[in-house]
Amino acid sequence: MGDESEWMKLPIDQKCEHKIWKARLNGYEEALKLFQKIEDEKSPEWGKYLGLIKKFVTDSNAVAQLKGLEAALAFIENAHFAGKTTGEVVSGVVTKVFNQPKARAKELGMDICFMYIEIEKAEVVQDELLKGLDNKNPKIVVACIETLRKALSEFGSKIVTLKPVVKILPKQFESREKAVRDEAKLLAVEIYKWIRDALRPSLQNINSVQLKELEEEWVKLPSSPPKQTRFLRSQQDLKAKFQEQQAQGGEQSDGDDGEELVVAVDPYELLEPVEILSKMPKDFYEKIEAKKWQERKEALEAVEALTKNPKLENGDYGDLVRALKKVVGKDANVMLVSMAAKCLAGLATGLRKKFGTYAGQVVPTILEKFKEKKPQVVQSLQEAIDAIFLTTTFQNLSEEILAVMDNKNPSIKQQASLFLARSFRHCTQATLPKSILKPFCAALIKQVNDSAPEVRDAAFEALGTAMKVVGEKAVNPFLADLDKLKLDKVSAVPPKKGKPTSAAGAKSKKSSDSKEFTESELSAEVCQDLAAGVLPASCLEQLDSANWKDRLASMEEFQRAVETMDKAAMPCQALVRMLAKKPGWKETNFQVMQLKLRIVALIAQRGQFSKTSASVVLDGLVDKVGDVKCGGNAKEGLTAIGEACSLPWTAEQVVSMAFSQKNPKNQAETLNWLSNAMKEFGFAGINVKGFINNVKTALGATNPAVRTAAITLLGVMYLYMGAPLRMFFEDEKPALLAQIDAEFEKMQGQSPPPPIRFTKKVAAEEEGAEVEEQDEDAGGGGQNIMDLLPRTDVSDKITTDLVSKIGDKNWKIRKEGLDEVAAIISEAKFIMANIGELPLALKGRLSDSNKILVQQTLSILQQLATALGPGLKQHVKALGIPIITVLGDSKPNVRATAMTTLQAWVEQTGMKDWLEGEDLSEELKRENPFLRQEVLGWLAEKLPTQRTVPGDLMLCIPQLYACLEDRNGDVRKKAQDALPTFMMHLGYDKMTKATGKLKPASKDQVVSMLEKARAVMPAKPAAPAKTGGGKGSAEPNRAPPSPPEEPIPPPSSKDKDNNGSKKPSSKGKAGAAGKKPVSKGLKDDEDKSGPLFILIANAKEQRIKEEKQLKILKWNFITPRDEYVEQLKTQMSTCFAKWLQDELFHFDFQRHVKAIGVMIERLESESEATISCLDLILKWFTLRFFDTNTTVLMKVLEYLKLLFAMLNRENYHLTEYEANSFVPYLILKVGESKDVVRKDVRAILAMLCKVYPASKVFPFLMDGTKSKNSKQRAECLEELGCLIEGYGMNVCQPTPAKSLKEIAVHIGDRDTSVRNAALNTVVAVYNVCGDQVYKLIGNLSEKDMSMLEERIKRSAKKAPTAVAKQTATDRSQKEHPTNSNATFLRKPAQEDPNNKLNGRPSLHPSIPKEFQLDLDMIEMDQGRVCELPDLVQHKLDELLEPIMIPEPKMRSVSPHFDELHNSTASTINFVISQVASGDINTSIQALAQIDEVLRQEDKAEVMSGHIDQFLIATIMQLRLINSTHMADDRVDKKDIIKLYSCIIGNMLSLFSMESLAREASMGVLKDLMHGLITLMLDSRVEDVEDGTQVIRSVNLLVIRVLEKSDQTNMISALLVLLQDTLVSTAGSPMVSELVMKCLWRVIRFLPETINNINLDRILLDVHNFMKVFPKEKLKQLKSDVPHRTLKTLLHTLCKLTGAKILDHLSMIENRNESELEAHLRRVVKHSGNLAGLKSDRSNEKGGLRIDDRMSKAKVSDILSEIFKKIGSKENTKEGLTELYEYKQKYSDADLEPFLKNTSQFFQSYVERGLRMIESEREGKTRIQTTAGTAVPHVVMVLSSNEELKPAVYYERLKILRQRQGLENTSRQRPTISSLLSSKPSVASSTDMLQSKLSQLKESRELYMQEHNVHSPTHTNTRSASPAANLDDLKKRLERIKSKRQ
Repeated sequence: MGDESEWMKLPIDQKCEHKIWKARLNGYEEALKLFQKIEDEKSPEWGKYLGLIKKFVTDSNAVAQLKGLEAALAFIENAHFAGKTTGEVVSGVVTKVFNQPKARAKELGMDICFMYIEIEKAEVVQDELLKGLDNKNPKIVVACIETLRKALSEFGSKIVTLKPVVKILPKQFESREKAVRDEAKLLAVEIYKWIRDALRPSLQNINSVQLKELEEEWVKLPSSPPKQTRFLRSQQDLKAKFQEQQAQGGEQSDGDDGEELVVAVDPYELLEPVEILSKMPKDFYEKIEAKKWQERKEALEAVEALTKNPKLENGDYGDLVRALKKVVGKDANVMLVSMAAKCLAGLATGLRKKFGTYAGQVVPTILEKFKEKKPQVVQSLQEAIDAIFLTTTFQNLSEEILAVMDNKNPSIKQQASLFLARSFRHCTQATLPKSILKPFCAALIKQVNDSAPEVRDAAFEALGTAMKVVGEKAVNPFLADLDKLKLDKVSAVPPKKGKPTSAAGAKSKKSSDSKEFTESELSAEVCQDLAAGVLPASCLEQLDSANWKDRLASMEEFQRAVETMDKAAMPCQALVRMLAKKPGWKETNFQVMQLKLRIVALIAQRGQFSKTSASVVLDGLVDKVGDVKCGGNAKEGLTAIGEACSLPWTAEQVVSMAFSQKNPKNQAETLNWLSNAMKEFGFAGINVKGFINNVKTALGATNPAVRTAAITLLGVMYLYMGAPLRMFFEDEKPALLAQIDAEFEKMQGQSPPPPIRFTKKVAAEEEGAEVEEQDEDAGGGGQNIMDLLPRTDVSDKITTDLVSKIGDKNWKIRKEGLDEVAAIISEAKFIMANIGELPLALKGRLSDSNKILVQQTLSILQQLATALGPGLKQHVKALGIPIITVLGDSKPNVRATAMTTLQAWVEQTGMKDWLEGEDLSEELKRENPFLRQEVLGWLAEKLPTQRTVPGDLMLCIPQLYACLEDRNGDVRKKAQDALPTFMMHLGYDKMTKATGKLKPASKDQVVSMLEKARAVMPAKPAAPAKTGGGKGSAEPNRAPPSPPEEPIPPPSSKDKDNNGSKKPSSKGKAGAAGKKPVSKGLKDDEDKSGPLFILIANAKEQRIKEEKQLKILKWNFITPRDEYVEQLKTQMSTCFAKWLQDELFHFDFQRHVKAIGVMIERLESESEATISCLDLILKWFTLRFFDTNTTVLMKVLEYLKLLFAMLNRENYHLTEYEANSFVPYLILKVGESKDVVRKDVRAILAMLCKVYPASKVFPFLMDGTKSKNSKQRAECLEELGCLIEGYGMNVCQPTPAKSLKEIAVHIGDRDTSVRNAALNTVVAVYNVCGDQVYKLIGNLSEKDMSMLEERIKRSAKKAPTAVAKQTATDRSQKEHPTNSNATFLRKPAQEDPNNKLNGRPSLHPSIPKEFQLDLDMIEMDQGRVCELPDLVQHKLDELLEPIMIPEPKMRSVSPHFDELHNSTASTINFVISQVASGDINTSIQALAQIDEVLRQEDKAEVMSGHIDQFLIATIMQLRLINSTHMADDRVDKKDIIKLYSCIIGNMLSLFSMESLAREASMGVLKDLMHGLITLMLDSRVEDVEDGTQVIRSVNLLVIRVLEKSDQTNMISALLVLLQDTLVSTAGSPMVSELVMKCLWRVIRFLPETINNINLDRILLDVHNFMKVFPKEKLKQLKSDVPHRTLKTLLHTLCKLTGAKILDHLSMIENRNESELEAHLRRVVKHSGNLAGLKSDRSNEKGGLRIDDRMSKAKVSDILSEIFKKIGSKENTKEGLTELYEYKQKYSDADLEPFLKNTSQFFQSYVERGLRMIESEREGKTRIQTTAGTAVPHVVMVLSSNEELKPAVYYERLKILRQRQGLENTSRQRPTISSLLSSKPSVASSTDMLQSKLSQLKESRELYMQEHNVHSPTHTNTRSASPAANLDDLKKRLERIKSKRQ
């Protein structure tokens, strides 16, 4: 191609690859223009250049390279999938462009990098640029640094990840090249702009001169942060905002954005962690214990130097921390204390959150050490404790801090308060909740009153800081007891924040002041004066009158005055003191007393009622509470005081007063009032300890009413407190305890009522907001119920001796120590959180070598969980995480105990603390399968119950992914179970992103698992509804007695359980059962009524895939091991009903029988779901084959027979996966000793061949013949014989010769039955292929050969029957293509010609089998000569007339071609069979020949009748290309494109002729459309050269097929295809989308085609579709397009046909139940076309005229269907019955057209059948007809056990004469396809494919016999029937045979 003119003609993409640089230059220029021209970013044109872009940028010619770079830039900017090229192109730019001398090239290279970043590929670009920094060429390094700098400058630090850049920066400063150092300096300046001082730590180690220069440059930089100026494609909104700002010139919001950016970068994140533990001095631990302080100092100096590293690698720092802690706590040298504190600070700073584990151990020691006065030490300790605080939370430290707040040493108190003040500054409202703040405030308020001023000041500072952080509103309730002066001091600490805050402060102070004012007691005189000011004088005078009526009148006046009094002016204390004035509460008149009590209530309700006022009246009220007449008013008064002064205070006062009296009535009623008040007010703030002793007194009272009231009160308290309440009363007498338990039992399951009353002050002041806050308090109060329990401080019992005992070398002493600890805890019951050194000591025992001690330690930890309660939280990191480590123990009992302990801990602490930090992920990193299984199982159980989890859970994801590929199957399973629970919290996107770091192979697997997990992801539990008074809080605290799953079951998971999810654990269920057995029973019944099997799309395919990839065990064993059973259980759990699975794996065989019984009942109703779980069902049955129980075995075989019958009806074919895991085990049972079992197994094997190729069953049986069980060998050999008889020699796999040799070996077997079976099998082979058998069996011993010859001779006498049987079976082969051609179906197409042409030609005699079959059957039929008169009706004599037989070159199978033999070069059939060839060239040649015929209009008609056959061959070829050729790298892709072009060309020619196109049947069109759509979506084709052109052509072809095909068939095909694609999720969702687009297109044609389509058939298909996808199910699909498509189709049909459409539903059974009819009626009614329909329907019952109700097309269809049934053996009776009913309904129906083409015999058979039905219906005696047994078939296909009549032969003979060109008739006969298939044309495409394959096979055989087989044929002439006409017939047939040769 040296000449320029030659390359100028080439397409652009070829020019770009040309070896001449000018050609490439020209190509690049044209490509650039093209790229700028293409508007569609997804245009297929881009695909051509996808692989060329790297060559554009790496061109060896500098001139061409420049243009190539420009073109590449245009490509990246405009092409949709340019991102795919990022890695290779940027790599090319770095290595081949950045080293170019031309500045323009470098500039373009950078632009390309920036463009890739813009299209969201920043990470890849950055990686390639960083790789470029290692290049030896400094030019490249400089360019890479410059590109990074400019990218950062333009895109900003959010898009360019700075961590890897900062990491490599110091290295660039060390470069020898000045240019590199200078560029690095510029980059450092640019980075500094974005992250400021966060960069400094990373550059501390560079040359000091360089650092100084940088410092100078940094100072010059503007203080305002930089802005992003170039934006990603996804940031277009930011870009618009930026441009708008630029236009306005305003930079108002920039500052804020910048601040965010600066804050976003943490210098810690940019640093690399340093590992220091290994660098520590080896003698550190010895030196730190040394007596000389200098040695200790040396040790500390070494560690201090190491801890100065700003970021430390995670590790086990426990020993180091303990050593440093010891120095801080006990070393006398203050300098060393200071050093150790600095080391601790360094560790905390370097480890951050990872140090949190050790924080709880160190903080108490540091706080205690604050007693030191030296400023240097104090400062070091402050720095240490501040650094430690940042690694943990207040929740973990609160106990330790509060413990030192009461310390006697003022320095410690002061420093603790200052530490709190500093720590509060790091908190927010969220991290400093009220539950934490409340105890701190209480402790600080005590310190405010301390004698030491420094302690007071520190406390004020801490309180002030808290107020500043969480707001006054939150803190003020805790400061109620402070006076105004102190409050002002607290408020003065935080700076003023403006008016609203100070106003709020003033308000709270005011309320506080008013409260203080009413608190002070008033003297009697003052009260008198105040009362006189508001009450009438007469009222006061009569108050103490001796006359009760005066007193009553006074009270009434008093009441009126109070009712009208102003709240602010009401002197409450004065008024109540007036009421208490003599006679006061000793009033004897009950009416006066009642009023007095009512007035108390009124004052409390209406005035500002203080506790002082309350204390004046409470005594009187309590005294009257038991009074029969006044008790009610007294209780109202108490309730009103409760509202005014808070219930907790009132309750405490009232109960203590009542029990200081001796009146049992008052005591009982007080307790009753309190029970009721608790329900009304809620449990918030109640001080249980305050009156628990009084309740105990009441329980011991002699008065039963008091005891009952006390027990009732306890019941109410139990509602709020749950089980912990019982702990207070464990010492009571058993009888009393039983009563308490009974009361608690009554309350179990109830929830506390919401509060209806509130403290008045709260209600008045803050209405809604405050109420909400109080609810929170209530929640807090509820949470702290465990805190109400009296706790013992056991720290003094945890002595150093005890700790050293626990750590002793002698295990017995260690055990003693543990026993002591257990005794201490059980004695104390509830203990305080301070347990000294115990956690560390116990942690050591968890790794004890003695497992008994490990278990003992675990049980102590369980005790601790109960004893410590909420205080356990602070020990999670130190002691909880080691429990998880124990889960990796090899002993199951230790693991079980560890899991119980873990659950007990989690119950107390919640999950949050466990998930925070890296501890959990570190545990999962241990490659211990037990630990991984247990932890993942635990997480899978716990995570779904959490509403939120810490972000640290993300750290576990890499380990989770590693577990998915673990070698251990159980770990993999647990990891898969845990996936959905992780996903519910982290989200699918985050988890998918995390797969980026996996290897490509692993990534694909994990992503597919994530897809599966996404489908079953549980919903997050709903937030608990807010209720007052601690309702929400009480739930968790009732948890201890019941399983942890129970307290608040999330509604979502409950729904899920009903759907058969595997969520609820057995433990949870047991708990529920214990409580409510009734409801459990109901639940079970509910479950059992649900489906047995859950249809999960693609689940079976996934299981097959997993077994192929060896992710699960292959189902292959001699006897089933446990791991197989467990694996099966696991696989079943997702798709079997829970109860069914339990039954199937129950140890009682009766339960198995029961389960199989249910499966039999539901087999039909759940056939689809059964098929989806078929592999698992069959696997379970294989396990039953190993059982010895005959009852179960018989039930199993019964089910299997029904199952295989159903599979056959459904046209289902077993996959190899299913067969391999079932058939070998079934064959084991064929050798069972019981005859009844063997009989059933044989029946199942026969049925098996209908759903699985006989040729594939054959090898399994061959394996069975090798068994040691002689019965099994014999049976297998018999079965082999049956297969060969039934299916011919094709079934012998791998070859007949090899198989026969193995079978013949058994002729010499010891066992007689085996010998006989082997001989019978060989005889069966002899009957099929004659003497050829001797060659096949090879050399036998003389004895064996003589036995065989003897048997063959004996069988020769019975030969006619044998041959007849065999040949009849061949007929049945044709009738059931599923069976006959099973071998061909599943073999690659290319094997066929070899088998037929070269393999064994001699096996197929050249005499076609039709003739053999007919004559043999005639011989067999001797006994039925009486039937012959039927023959006389046909003129047989014409057979004897001499006829010229034409000499065609090839035999044609189809009668349509008889006239065309001379004009066609070779028969169409053979050519079509070549189309499906596995050899690409053969197929192309065949397609070329057919194309030649199709292009000539006069010859195209030759193809008529062969369209389906041709299309099926084409579809097979398309599948072959897709599955084999495209995947085979050895096949040249250009050949594939050529083959595609030929196929598409042929199709376009075919579908341009409407007459031929309309012949395509529905099943074939469905497969064709599926094949074409699959091809359009095949991305591999796009990637091949000219692939896009192929896809365009396919697009055009699809449109042509849609337009030209028969529209009825087309719509039906599309509906069935849509159904298939929606049901199966294996393929791309795009397939169903394209099918729907095709449907929409066909719907557009409907107005023109409505008169030509068969509406009945279309509506039947729509009905079937709606059965599979009812309306509800359709709406549940992800897309609503299928639903809309179906609606549009039906709406269009209704619109075009109106109400008449309802007449076209006749093909639907039970049309009244059809969802379709209901839908159509709605649409028709809506259109207003329903008028007159009812009158039509009312006439239906009589014999209507057909014209009134049906179109002719429909009549034709219905009758064709009926006659097909009559013509098939199985359905003949059903067909006759239907025909009879049809004639009854439509008396004028014309059957003539359907009968005229059939034989007289068939017609008379139909008439007789109709007469017989008529006589049966009328009750006459039944007519027995001898002809009833022989059913003539319209299609002349008979099964093996039929007897034939001579008329049938005549009918066949006519067909044969037509085939030979002996009868020129203008009538068209059915095509071979219809002869071979007895199924209607709407049959599934699989059936049709099989029938066509059968035809292809036959045509090839005929062709090969003619051309290749020259040996003389062997014919057996047998004795004929005595009847003369039969002799004549036989002579004629002999003559035809000889002609045929």
